[in-house]
Amino acid sequence: MRLYPESAVFQLEFDKVKALLVEYCRTEYAKAKSAELRIHTKKDYIDLELNQTHEFKLLLEQSVYFPSDFTQNISRDIKLLGIPGATLSGEQFMQVRKLAENIASIFRWFDNDRRSGFPALTQVIAATYYEKVIIEMIDDVLDDGGNVKDDASEDLQRIRMNLYRKRNELRRAFEKVVAKLAKSGYTADIEESFSNGRRVVAVFSEYKRQVKGILHGESDSRRTAFIEPEETIELNNEVYSLEGDERREVQRILRELTSKLSAYSSLLQTWLEVIGEFDFIRAKGKLGVEMHGNLPNVYDKAIVDLQNAYHPLLYLYNKKNGKPTIPVTLKLDEKARILVISGPNAGGKTVTMKTVGLNQMMLQSGLLVPVSPNSQMGIFKQLFIHIGDTQSIEFELSTYSSHLLHMKYFIENANGKTMFFIDELGSGSDPNLGGSFAEVIMEELNRKHSYGIVTTHYLNLKVMANHTPGILNGAMQFDEKNLMPMYKLNVGKPGSSYTFSIAERIGLPQHLISRARKLVDEDHFRLDKLLNRTEQDLQKLGKEKGELQKLLKENERLKKEMEVVMDKERHRQQVELLRQQNRITEERIAYLKDMERKLRQIVLDYRKSEDKSQVIKNLQDLLFKKKEAVVVNKLEKKVSSKYKELNKEIEVGSLVKLKKNYQVGEVKEIRGKRAIVQIGVIPMNVELSDLVPVEKKEEQ
Repeated sequence: MRLYPESAVFQLEFDKVKALLVEYCRTEYAKAKSAELRIHTKKDYIDLELNQTHEFKLLLEQSVYFPSDFTQNISRDIKLLGIPGATLSGEQFMQVRKLAENIASIFRWFDNDRRSGFPALTQVIAATYYEKVIIEMIDDVLDDGGNVKDDASEDLQRIRMNLYRKRNELRRAFEKVVAKLAKSGYTADIEESFSNGRRVVAVFSEYKRQVKGILHGESDSRRTAFIEPEETIELNNEVYSLEGDERREVQRILRELTSKLSAYSSLLQTWLEVIGEFDFIRAKGKLGVEMHGNLPNVYDKAIVDLQNAYHPLLYLYNKKNGKPTIPVTLKLDEKARILVISGPNAGGKTVTMKTVGLNQMMLQSGLLVPVSPNSQMGIFKQLFIHIGDTQSIEFELSTYSSHLLHMKYFIENANGKTMFFIDELGSGSDPNLGGSFAEVIMEELNRKHSYGIVTTHYLNLKVMANHTPGILNGAMQFDEKNLMPMYKLNVGKPGSSYTFSIAERIGLPQHLISRARKLVDEDHFRLDKLLNRTEQDLQKLGKEKGELQKLLKENERLKKEMEVVMDKERHRQQVELLRQQNRITEERIAYLKDMERKLRQIVLDYRKSEDKSQVIKNLQDLLFKKKEAVVVNKLEKKVSSKYKELNKEIEVGSLVKLKKNYQVGEVKEIRGKRAIVQIGVIPMNVELSDLVPVEKKEEQ
């Protein structure tokens, strides 16, 4: 992205965002990339960067482990690996092995499901591969501590075996000498030591001539002499010689291993960059979590549609101090490209500009931005900014001259892919003349289809924005009652500067304020007053709209609760119906089981009895009961105990008893020879002939 001036990065505080990103990095690669973070203009590249950051943010929010643990900077070691004749130490090889292990973990992490679930992160390893032979080659030579193994070569194994034996011989011979000298009282407190890799005995200086051997030196106090006994000189020579052979063989093995791995130096360098890239993406994800960043809809055209956008640094500052941050909702498109923001000083106009500009720079550098995910953001090729006093002593430019110089650059270079920000357009000169120039500048930028935000106190610019296609007004809300800024942008209407209200607030004498009002042009004053009243009315309407929305949400909540209650009631009625049906079914099953038992008994009696006629009579009594012999069941007894039969006509509202199952209900409707009877929660359609009117007996 082309920036003007070069200080735009600092004016919009993008440098502070990069500094925050560096703090989250662990590798030198990621820190360098964060410090030099570039603002891109190619949509494919921006989409990839944003999606990678978004996917890693999801991993962080879901606490999913990602194996990017290697943080050492071994780029020099890898470069050395590719130089012919170079030799890496065992410790350097262990760092290379850790890098290979970490890459292996990353490739294992990206199984088939995760490759499809995280396609953007998968792109980081798409151009490389894992080679297991690197770890195998290192493990064949080095142990876990980075030391060359005994079996790395036959010569090394033979040398170390001889060295082991000679050291044991030397230890036994030396112990004999020390014991002998100690018995004679020659040895000092420390008894033994090493000098230039050779084992020596410590004796008191006055006895040094009594001990045969080589004098290696004396202590600083001259009280102790270090002597190599003659009994161990030959063994020390042999050990020293074998140690030299061991060092040379180890160096040869390490040089050979370096030569073998040199073929993979470019692959190892790629692995190191992959680790650094994942650390860079992780840092962007952590920054996104911290500032509540989201992935908006990105388009390869000029558009600004921000929903609940926060200034990233202001959001973090207020979050740390427990203060709320007021979001910005703003839309700029082909029909309304330039927003003119008016309102009182210290009301948030400049912060609103910086919010839009900084979020745009962050988006095009691949960072998530603190806006609603439903927001739409385009891609711009140029970003111009003019904020604050740019008076130049070096070039002998006044504030207004410098202002016009910037505007000249804007007009000459702006196009449809340009986003610009101008603070206090036309300020620094005569209000009437400066306002005229401001109109001309804004008309030209509008003609070139540039997108931007302008802040002003000039009434002529507010009037111009109200009737010029492509330009719209906006105002920062102000609480006139408490004379406090509300830091909330209201798009569509211009705002008052509240000049006299603020003067009253700070306590200027009333007679001075009144005199100032008289000096102001009457039409000018009336227009400012009209803007003032319009803004207050809009705030009142906004407040009432908010209350109405709150009531609508409450009504919707109550409606849902009522639906839940009704669903529960319908469910209860259904359960009751099933319960009644089940009860009747259970009674029928019990009756049939009893009838089956009695019929079985009659069949047995018929087979055994000689008097067949008596058995047949019993069968007839069972199947064809006479009315006077009907056994009253339990339900009949229960109903008879509570209700008595009446000899009257059945009407709507009458209590009736069903003759067949002795249930009692209320007549709800009579339809010819049938009636609708409500029994519990169940309405039943019954013939009138099957009903008997009853009334409830009085309790004793």
